[in-house]
Amino acid sequence: MTENIRLGGGGGVAFRNQIRGFFSKPQNLILLIFGILLSITTIAPVAAIIRDTLVIHPGTIDQHLTGKASGFSLVNYVDLFTSRLAAANLWRPLINTLLLAMLSCAVSIFYGGFFAFLVTRTDMSFRKYLSAIFIFPYIMPQWTLAVVWQNMFNSNRILGTSDGLLATLFHIYMPKWFCLGLFPSAVVLGLHYAPFAYILIGGIFKNMDANLEEAATILDTPKWKILFRITLPMIKPAILSTILLVFGSSMGSYPVPHYLGLTTLSTKYISLNSKYTGEASILAIIMMLFGILILAVNQLSLRSRANYTTVTGKSGQLSKIHLGKGGRYGIGFVFLILTFLTSIWPILLFALETFLPNPGDYSFLYTGDSANLTAKWWITHENITESGMYGQLGILYNPTIWKAFFGTLYLAFACALIAGSIGTLIGYAVAKNRRSRWANYVNNMAFLPYLMPSLAVGAAFFILFSNKHLNLFNTYTLLIIAGVIKYIPFASRSSLNSMLQLSNEIEEAAIIQNIPWWKRMLQIIIPIQKSSIISGFSLPFMTCLRELSLFLLLCTQGFILSTTLDYFDEMGLYAFSSAINLILIVTILFFNTLVNKLTGASLDNGIGG
Repeated sequence: MTENIRLGGGGGVAFRNQIRGFFSKPQNLILLIFGILLSITTIAPVAAIIRDTLVIHPGTIDQHLTGKASGFSLVNYVDLFTSRLAAANLWRPLINTLLLAMLSCAVSIFYGGFFAFLVTRTDMSFRKYLSAIFIFPYIMPQWTLAVVWQNMFNSNRILGTSDGLLATLFHIYMPKWFCLGLFPSAVVLGLHYAPFAYILIGGIFKNMDANLEEAATILDTPKWKILFRITLPMIKPAILSTILLVFGSSMGSYPVPHYLGLTTLSTKYISLNSKYTGEASILAIIMMLFGILILAVNQLSLRSRANYTTVTGKSGQLSKIHLGKGGRYGIGFVFLILTFLTSIWPILLFALETFLPNPGDYSFLYTGDSANLTAKWWITHENITESGMYGQLGILYNPTIWKAFFGTLYLAFACALIAGSIGTLIGYAVAKNRRSRWANYVNNMAFLPYLMPSLAVGAAFFILFSNKHLNLFNTYTLLIIAGVIKYIPFASRSSLNSMLQLSNEIEEAAIIQNIPWWKRMLQIIIPIQKSSIISGFSLPFMTCLRELSLFLLLCTQGFILSTTLDYFDEMGLYAFSSAINLILIVTILFFNTLVNKLTGASLDNGIGG
């Protein structure tokens, strides 16, 4: 009996020592805390939106169909999938969403991938400038190119709207399919996400050993076989990553199809949410399921990814393809025009729109009369005598705009600080325990919200935090919670990639010197990986400034700049919405340039000429 007690006591001591040893490693404590928090913040909103599909909402279609004002029912599923409106409310938006996502992937990969090839593998002119400016469409708000498309190609004759530049100046009237619907939406989203393909594929092209292709050329291998048997398999991981990121992001895009008149799951959710609340939540669940599917495909691709070994020796430098003097400057000039139209022209056009007396009134261009321009949209400081402004003060004096501007900055800084800090810690902990299943789980839970469509994530947080028990609607607290959860992947992936490159011996040497963990992080690890970690803070900041889909349901119009822009668009004050676009673009470019100059961190760093 005594012996058993001693054994039991010894076992207890050993167990306590084991627990103490486990928690003495900071990475284990980080994984435990954030694993629990991420599970709650990711699963709870999903559970809330699933419940919302089953509950009966007073005053909506489910009350009408069931004759009940409360309780639970499957009537939302039955009505959405089988009613006479099923095609309009579900199947057509679902097909449009899938087509939009697939075509956006194709445009971004072909355009961004081809540009990456030209910048890294050829002697095309202007590579350094083009590399820097090519990422502008992604830095800008998603709806920027959609509005530019409208201002360029719309016409009163075809669409019944104000004339765009082509119709006004050259009397060119583009067909309806070119101005509205799937084609322009796919092109605009593809151009917006082309920098994904450029950065991911360009990184592989830059570091790929040219001897592989040179050896095949020496053996008289046909060009097409070199492309399909050597080049494409090498860049396949980057192509797959681009597809996963662009597909998931396009699925939840609201601004682009909204502006360009395409009915998708996102736009249908907004239109159904008031009278078909439960059915709208089912659409959000469908969008979320695609995010989970994308994560599963990503995990499968990582397991099945083939490894390649170079047996021809390692090339000391990358072999450039010579395009000839005409090709160098000709192709470079073509991309100068393309990048001008997608990066510089939007800024100029939005600035121009704020001085037009009426939307689409470009008469000063063919009359040469500057009297056909006006500064009233900027400098009006009273709302009594000036007509056509619906009681609004000019942009420089408008309290709604500037309150929303400073609110947006506050939100962006808060999200960047919190998401960046949490993501950095998760990346560090996962890198330290890279073979642990729990670390892999935490890593996946951190990344899952990014793959889920933004509007669906926003809908889930709206349902979870806007009820009679807990109502955070229209508060910065709710926006910060949603933004942090959505943007943690930026910081965690950036941190993880950099921490995996860091030798364990560096930190072990500090541990031997009894240097505390917090001091090791602040004085050794963070300074070494400064650029990657700063990118993990700056990406949430830039993205938060231009976010609309995520925050659309979480606050009223006028609370932040993106929803304020939507408000002025609905009022028909397009000069104001153009000015807000301009303010957002200039603010994002200013902070992006500032971070680049102070730290050297840049999205295209290491790729361009």
